Formats: sequence, C-alpha cells, structure tokens
Amino acid sequence: MKKGYLVVAAFILALGIAAALYFNDFEYALIPEKEDVKTYQANHQEGLDVWGKYIPFKQEGLQKLATENKNEKLPDGFIKVDEDLLKLGREVFYKETFGNEVFLTDVMGIIDGPLTIGNIAKAIAALRGKGTTNLRVELAEDIKIGDRLYQKGEKIDTGIDVPKGAYAPLGMPVSWKNGKVRVGISCAACHATVDPETKTVVEGAPNNDLNAGLIMALATNSTAYFTHTNVKGLQKYIRDLDRKITDSTGKQTSLPDPVALEEDVDKVLASWPRGNFDSTIDLEANPAQIPDSFTLGDHPYGWSGFAAAGPFNGLTTFSNNVHAQNADALSQSEISKPLFGIDKEVYLGVILQNAANPKFRYKPNLDVKPSEFFNSVDPTPGVVGINKLVAPPQFPKVSLVAPDGLIVSEKGFKFNEQNNAVAAWQNTINPPRRNHQADADTIQRGREVFARAGCIRCHAGNELTNHKVISAKVIGTEPSRAKALKKTEKVFGESVLYSPDTPVPIPKDAKVLKVPTEHLDPEQVKLAFAHGDSPGGYKVPSLIGLSWTAPYLHDGGVAVGPNNELGVAGTLLKGIVPDPRNSLRALIDKELRNKVIQANASSKPLQSVHVSGIGHTHWIDETTGFTKEEQDAVIEYLLSLTSP
Repeated sequence: MKKGYLVVAAFILALGIAAALYFNDFEYALIPEKEDVKTYQANHQEGLDVWGKYIPFKQEGLQKLATENKNEKLPDGFIKVDEDLLKLGREVFYKETFGNEVFLTDVMGIIDGPLTIGNIAKAIAALRGKGTTNLRVELAEDIKIGDRLYQKGEKIDTGIDVPKGAYAPLGMPVSWKNGKVRVGISCAACHATVDPETKTVVEGAPNNDLNAGLIMALATNSTAYFTHTNVKGLQKYIRDLDRKITDSTGKQTSLPDPVALEEDVDKVLASWPRGNFDSTIDLEANPAQIPDSFTLGDHPYGWSGFAAAGPFNGLTTFSNNVHAQNADALSQSEISKPLFGIDKEVYLGVILQNAANPKFRYKPNLDVKPSEFFNSVDPTPGVVGINKLVAPPQFPKVSLVAPDGLIVSEKGFKFNEQNNAVAAWQNTINPPRRNHQADADTIQRGREVFARAGCIRCHAGNELTNHKVISAKVIGTEPSRAKALKKTEKVFGESVLYSPDTPVPIPKDAKVLKVPTEHLDPEQVKLAFAHGDSPGGYKVPSLIGLSWTAPYLHDGGVAVGPNNELGVAGTLLKGIVPDPRNSLRALIDKELRNKVIQANASSKPLQSVHVSGIGHTHWIDETTGFTKEEQDAVIEYLLSLTSP
C-alpha cells in the first residue's frame, strides 16, 4: 500500500490540527493498487454500447470509426468504451460520492452521534495495517434503540471493510471543508469487500456483513431516511400543534414530533440484517440483499429487474439508483405527494427539522416555507435535492431509464458519463476463485445434476440466467419487495435521455433522445414495477460468483453458518457470516430450508423487515430422487462458477 494511507490516518487521528486546516479543503478516497486486489480474469469490453448492444472494436473497423467519427455517422446514444472510460469507471466506483457526504453528514448526522469519526479512526489505527472485514468501533455515548441499550465504550460490528495495509475504510471517502469533516459513500462500500483470508480487495463481491441499518440508526437524524421504513403516516407523531408550517396549498399544518419519529425509524433501521439495504422509498421496511457487481450478461438489473432499458442493458440505470435516490431523500420532494401522500413542504420539513448541521436545520414557525429555507442553504442550487443531480427531460416524472426521476452527473462531465463509466467497468469484473477447489470430475457431475434437476429452465446459457422476471406468486418468495415500485405508476413518463455527449450543466438546446424500449416485453415491465394488476416479480439472477454472495434469495434469508447455525437469526444477527456451501445446501434441501425458515420466523426483527427465506422451492435432495452425493456435486459445481 502507498504511504498516502498513513497520511490519511494521521489526518483523521490528529483532529487537534483542525484549526490549522480550517481554510484548506481536503478529500481522500481509498483506491487500491493492482497488487492489493484479489486476482481475477477480467472481461474484455472495449467497443461500443448502443442501448445495450455490444459491438467490439474489431468488428468492421469500428475502432477507427469511433475514434475519428469524420465521414461515418454512429447511431444516436452510442457509448464508446475504451481504456479512458474504464479507468474513469473504476475511479467512480471507489471514490465518487456525487456529494452524498452532505446529506449523510450535515442532514442525517451519521458521524455526529455515538458513532464518531475519531473512534472510527481509532479502530482503524488499532488494526496496525492488518485489515478487517468488520471494523469494530467503540461508541462515544449511550443510545437506546428499541429495547436495546447501546452503552458508551461498547464496540459495535459495523461491517465496514478495511484492506490490509490501508488506513482508510473501503468505499467511505473522507473530506474536510469549511472546518467540518464529512464522510460519504461510494459504490465500493457495498459492492466490494475484503477477502477474509488475504485481506485483499475483492472487486464486485457484496459486503455481506455491512451493518448499514445500525450505522444509520446511530445517526442523530436517521428520520431523514423515514421513507425506507414502516412509517405509514405522520399524523400519529404530531405531539405539538404549535410546530406549524405552511404547506404547498397555503394551509397551516403541523410537523411530527422529531423525537417520537426518530425512535420508530431507529428501531426499524436497526432491524435490517447485515448485508441488506432498503433501496426503495415505499414506506415499507423491506431491505434486499446487497447485490454483487459481477454484472456482465446479468440483465435486467435490480431485485425485480426494473433496470432493463438504456445503456448497457439497464446497468447504467441501476448504477444511478443509489446516488440519485438512496443517498439523498431530499431528491424525491417533487413527487412526495403521489408517492407517499405527503405534501412537499411537510416532506422537506420532516427531513430537515432535526438536521445535524444547524445550517440545514429547519425550525417550524419560520416565516418561510421549508422549500424556501432549503433553497437558501442548498449546496446545489437549481437542482432538486442536495446531491449533484441532473433532471432528465421527463422530470418530474420517472421512467424506465430513470426510475428515480433524476440522474447523477457532476459538472465538467458529460450527461450520465460517470454512470456509463462505472457500468462499463463493472462489466469487466469476474469473481476470483476461492481457495478451496473441487476436482474436475465432481464439478462435471454437478453440472449434469444441475441440468437433470431442471435448473437450466431458468438458469440457462453462459450467464446462467434466462433474463426473465418471475411473478412473486410463482416463485413464492416474500412478496413485499416485488411490489416496492408500484406507486411509480402514478408518475411514469416517457423513456427519454439527453444525448451522451451533452455537457453538464445541461444547455437549453440539448439534444433529447428517445430510448428504445420496443424490445421489452410489456408484461415483464409490469412485473418488474408491479404496475397495473401485476403482483410484481423477481428477476432470475445469474449464478456467477455464488461463492462470494451468500446468503441467498432476494431477502438474503437463506443463510447457514460455518457450524450450521440456522437462518439469518442464527448467523448475521449474531455477527456470524453465512457459509456459501452450507447456505447453498439450504437453498436446495427441503428439510434444511424448513429449519432455516423456522429460525427466521422466530425473530421479530426479521419479521418486521420481511426477511424469511421462503420460496424458490426447487429441491435437489432425496424428496426429488437425488442422492446426498449428487447434492454435494451440484453445490461444488455452483461454487466453481467464476465467469460467464
């Protein structure tokens, strides 16, 4: 590792030099060197992407055409994937926050409560460069969440990864500006991890023990994330009728009590299983398992397959999802009424009334509406929300290519360029091999059993997916997540984007392109979004990289520990990382799965966030005529899959 990591550690630890640094801006994000990444065979991806169709440069002289573009016209919407774009994509993956450190630090207060930047730095320094898959951090003060009292001095499992030799967290860029330390989140926090054995970085593997829910519950204003929890209505939280604001219609209304609302939001967030994240704003607590980034050929993307259109078969749309919505709840203020039934002014007031930074804290009974107050402190004026966002042509409506309504794009880049870059780079990633290897004969027998059991009806082809969305009723898994996007039907618009060569900020005469969607089956789209009378559905995932992605199913409910600890209740809730081999057995063994489901059902916190491990009842066991040896073989085959 570079000496720069030591400099960062010294900066964070020596907070006493803050006064000297007051007028100096500072930013740092850990980008591992090649030798610090667990080796894998990368997919070659240089060429053109034309709305998901990949054309390698070697075909028909396209390299020259894409480079010169003088006498030939390339199709509208093409993305040139070359070394420069792939380099940008890796940088975006590790360091780009699109400004979410302001929402996380100034609004939510993620390091202003019991979890402090000083104690995080102290925990990293205590590793002495050894690295960890789970940074244990000492709390700076007491806090009660639900029935659980977390005490000052207690060490909590954060699931934050720190690679060997590093003195900064993976995927958590740190900045210093205007006398304040801020922490943001990049893709790598969730979609890369540290190998438990070598402590090197595994690019693309999910951080399957990241304790994101608890980290946010410890924030001083976790209410800023209330739309991802079970808050069905704000009326019951109104305690003081004098906490008045003027809503969008000019009517006087009251804001909910911030303490009472915070208590309920904290309780739900702390119930999320480690390795899960709630990516939908449906006023329902239904966190899904953090997905891997072994993305080549795994379209459509997202747990329900909602990201199916646009560049890279929807991967750009999916890459945009977190930064355009999940890291900035303020960005949904323009459609809060149709989505949540909450007036825009009330929505903004709820999020800002207890903001960590007094600059962003809205006080009821002011002479200005919450939106007017926010506009006066917004670091990105002219843009909805607080992150660095661009409104695409259909805004404020959402669409197949912008289910969040907005697109993250930094000034100085082209429209959607950073999302396109990270999508292109993710398509180069393959999972590295785990240290244990089965013999070739066993793997071949497993492949034969896999086919004989009928698994190839859905998990077919090189990518081991048929690229379909299956009805939640058919697959039988917990249905909550399948319906999470249903209310977007009220604000759905045309799939249009600005041309990829459009500069940011967007000029008035920017070229608008209609994104091709004719190739998509309308019934599949209805399933993905649960629109109309559809029950919603779940996409058939690729099986590439299963050795890195335990636990299994969309809720992550199929979990068995290394010593056969059962369910999420017996593993992740107790700080035990699920074992891939044992968890895969539970996926295909009826008797073991029933035990896992029973264990999950015994946990009230898991019930409250819809984690069960039910469904996908495709058994390869004695109930379907397979022997224990055949079951073992198919598990070894599945664990061996490392490339499409």
